[in-house]
Amino acid sequence: MDLHQLPIADERCSVAESRVLELSKVCKSFDFDPVVTALVDIDLIVNRGDWLAITGPSGSGKSTLLNIIGCLDQPSSGSFRFDGIETTTLKEAERAGLRSQRIGFVFQSFHLLPHRTATENVMLPYLYGPTGRSGRRAAAVQALDRVGLAHRRDALPARMSGGERQRVAIARALANRPSLVLCDEPTGNLDSTTAGSVLALLDELHADGMTIVVITHDPNVAARAGRPVTIRDGRVAAESSIVR
Repeated sequence: MDLHQLPIADERCSVAESRVLELSKVCKSFDFDPVVTALVDIDLIVNRGDWLAITGPSGSGKSTLLNIIGCLDQPSSGSFRFDGIETTTLKEAERAGLRSQRIGFVFQSFHLLPHRTATENVMLPYLYGPTGRSGRRAAAVQALDRVGLAHRRDALPARMSGGERQRVAIARALANRPSLVLCDEPTGNLDSTTAGSVLALLDELHADGMTIVVITHDPNVAARAGRPVTIRDGRVAAESSIVR
């Protein structure tokens, strides 16, 4: 599959195409001695505009599920469609292209380059696209304005608070107008007040139609999502407020 032939979001309009993620009977095992089974028969649909929170105890399979949803790993069996594309048949380069074009990642530890300004950090995803440097800078400034940080665009990460650094990370995740914002414990390194402001920003993004999946152990984060899902022993143990 040519990466440039991946369909763009504006071309998808049918009911099936409204599904950003569709996992069917997804299993994941690791070839240790003995074999470790991390996920068992995961069935999960995430529609465009959903906000899903995946919770569960340590060792439940949350991180493995995040890696599969983020196209960082492949299932051992089952089907995983992202924007209608069957990912299990893609080559590694094709999955990398899908990640860069369709997914904005937000991590607990921010992962900002320390010697680059907020604007330069947000510009990074544009390096893989056709946008020129002046266009990349303008788009990065617009993304920073979207998260309330236009006034901090020239600041280095060391000069920013934890909440500001996470907002820069969210602005970077929005850079390529992704189909999905995938967050891994986005408030894990923040105090409760700062965490609340980051969650309020996710509320705003969701209200604007963004599709958000958050992996978290924090019940307060899960409570903000429209669809909390619990994973236990590699299985979907509970889900509420499902909209399909």
